[in-house]
Amino acid sequence: MPHAEKGLAVGLFGGSFNPAHAGHGLVAEIALRRLALDQLWWMVTPGNPLKNKRELTPLTERLSLSEQIARNPKIKVTAFEAAHHVRFTADTLALVKARNPGVDFVWIMGADSLRDFHRWQRWRQIVMTFPIAVIDRPGATLSFLSSVVAKTFDYARVDEGDAPRLARMKAPAWTFIHGPRSSLSSTAIRNMAKG
Repeated sequence: MPHAEKGLAVGLFGGSFNPAHAGHGLVAEIALRRLALDQLWWMVTPGNPLKNKRELTPLTERLSLSEQIARNPKIKVTAFEAAHHVRFTADTLALVKARNPGVDFVWIMGADSLRDFHRWQRWRQIVMTFPIAVIDRPGATLSFLSSVVAKTFDYARVDEGDAPRLARMKAPAWTFIHGPRSSLSSTAIRNMAKG
């Protein structure tokens, strides 16, 4: 797990990154800038319980490609979930919170993930652990409003203009961040590689 001093604002950007691509890099850079983060932890997961494991590239390869894309020194690429045998995001966030008292964290996710977020293990616990920044993705700008999570936690939505303060807010708190979008998709990249 990367090191973070007390008082820092740190973004948690998790995913299988199968493969990592410039679109992920764009989300990370937007999050760093718009959320006024001191660090961003690019967390390469051992695997996504909701995705096909047979299509999963080995963790070492996904880590290596992530490191090539995440060039900003504020971005810390890590796979600590594998070392701690953590499988679900709710458990990851609980571990991060327990190990880093005094650090202000914000969970970062692409808007495309919000559609199925209510299918994640203990999704309500995730929302109640750290504030969440949802970063705009192509084709997901409008659909996020109809998501179960957006409807359930509508009362906790924070204006996008307050995004720089989000990490310091008490959960539940979330915002939607508009900005440049990349049409790159890990699924499309894998499909093109197949031929």
